[in-house]
Amino acid sequence: MKTFSMKPADVVKKWVLIDADGLVLGRLATLVALRLRGKHRPNYTAHVDCGDNVVIINAEKVQLTGRKREREVFYWHTGYPGGIKGRTLGKILDGKHPNRVIEKAVERMLPKDSALARRQLGNLRVYAGAEHPHAAQQPEVVDIASLNRKNSRSA
Repeated sequence: MKTFSMKPADVVKKWVLIDADGLVLGRLATLVALRLRGKHRPNYTAHVDCGDNVVIINAEKVQLTGRKREREVFYWHTGYPGGIKGRTLGKILDGKHPNRVIEKAVERMLPKDSALARRQLGNLRVYAGAEHPHAAQQPEVVDIASLNRKNSRSA
């Protein structure tokens, strides 16, 4: 029996809608990264973008476990001497772009420094509110909270 290797022309991408309201950030990010890579499919091929298009709504309502909201700090450097900056996860979620928290969590779970990972990350769309412009694609709703009791958390 020969090993099946999918070609880019054989890929059939689906659209998936996930509501992040009350979901735990890390568990959501792992399942989304799995979908983006296509590892949930039996014909997964590592060098081909065979994952789904994922739309996440209500990113501002994602939950964090423990005291990560106050203690988890993300740092960056401006490029100038003494230019280290930091912002807590809570400030990012309460700020102007709460969708970036989910985007960065998923990005960090994809392979590093590859064109394939950048292409797969392009299939992710995250929106802070409940509205999204992808209704014409008729996305299939996936209930992440029902997969495991630890996936969701009440406020």
